[in-house]
Amino acid sequence: MSAYFAERALLPTGWARHVRIEVASDGHVTRIEPDASAEGAERLAGPLLPGMPNLHSHAFQRAMAGLAEVAGNPNDSFWTWRDLMYRLVGQITPDQLQVIARQLYIEMLKAGYTSVAEFHYVHHDQAGTAYADPAELSRRISTAAADSGIGLTLLPVLYSYAGFGGQAPNDGQRRFINTTEQYLQLQTQLAPLLAAQPAQQLGLCFHSLRAVTPGQIAEVLAASDKQCPVHIHIAEQQKEVNDCLAWSGLRPLQWLYEHVDVDRRWCLVHATHAEPDEVTAMAHSGAVAGLCLTTEANLGDGIFPAVDFLAQGGHMGIGSDSHVSLSVVEELRWLEYGQRLRDQRRNRLSRGDQPMVGRTLYDAALAGGAQALGQAVGELAVGKRADWLVLDGQDPYIAMADGDAILNRWLFAGGDRQVRDVMVNGQWVVRQGRHAQEEESARAFAGVLRQLLG
Repeated sequence: MSAYFAERALLPTGWARHVRIEVASDGHVTRIEPDASAEGAERLAGPLLPGMPNLHSHAFQRAMAGLAEVAGNPNDSFWTWRDLMYRLVGQITPDQLQVIARQLYIEMLKAGYTSVAEFHYVHHDQAGTAYADPAELSRRISTAAADSGIGLTLLPVLYSYAGFGGQAPNDGQRRFINTTEQYLQLQTQLAPLLAAQPAQQLGLCFHSLRAVTPGQIAEVLAASDKQCPVHIHIAEQQKEVNDCLAWSGLRPLQWLYEHVDVDRRWCLVHATHAEPDEVTAMAHSGAVAGLCLTTEANLGDGIFPAVDFLAQGGHMGIGSDSHVSLSVVEELRWLEYGQRLRDQRRNRLSRGDQPMVGRTLYDAALAGGAQALGQAVGELAVGKRADWLVLDGQDPYIAMADGDAILNRWLFAGGDRQVRDVMVNGQWVVRQGRHAQEEESARAFAGVLRQLLG
């Protein structure tokens, strides 16, 4: 057992002072005592917060972050960005993927993300042929997460087609394509691998309604663990909405809710173009809206109707997606700022009982992220995993703020530099802003970038 003492800690009941937390050898919290003595405990160097789950990641895309910011086509969009992504993903080797993912996860940890849902759809070799071990690239993701120390929900993706109605895949998608049978075999193969790793678990994932058929969705759900998280990209782009209407007469979210029993297991990634009745259906189902603000802005996707969704009790979390940003602060800040820009009003995402916007944002992203990952994280509570971050108590903003003002100062006037220490599963992975592997990992990552991009 290890004991820690925080002068200030954000508990499920609110801020508490002089908090002693005890953590068992398996990495789970066994006792929390406010107004306690620090005797025999490690004193933490600033306010203690639950670590943030990152509910949407494509690890390999970190290698191309920033490369698509070149004007040319006046109609540049997600679809032109995708062409560059296909060229990059066609080259990556298993060793390179592992290096990219480890570097990414280290950077996530330093920003305060303590777990990640990896939406992993690169399955095959450069020719589109299955590896001798079909789980080769999934194993590399698991290894990278274990090496970095981040918690992982691995979401191997079923991706079979190029468009609605079972359109044949194109050459750029050759590394992604599996049949339903191949996908279920991959799930079976990965389950014991992840179960043997602390802080790792398996989830289900459909790339999008355009990449699978209705029959595939039904077959996979029927054959799978009914407690397993389920993720899908949906209604991210207006073109996707129009194509779905042409195929089915329904919008993507309409189609999903009319044909599938969507519940709390589901994470609907982006859901950007949601109509009012779809927002209501999402909120009432208990599904999580997986919002990736910096990526959605980078791709010109649009703005999710978060004010209406939150007002109806909707659950939401954040993800770094394409990794043009790896900042908890930036994702949450732009979640709020996007609503302000659209509505031309301030302080949009608050609750009647909670006027502090930073607290509303942080609480919502913790709860939604934990739900989407299907892991016992997202709060400092007995029985939950000891995933947390310590803000820098010497930072003037943090030192002089109290209660929820700490979150407002950090999220709206601060940044990643204020994340001092990070723990995952009872183990320190970042101390004084540094990860033990960061120098070696950065060198290896630079080498991979030279190989891929010259």
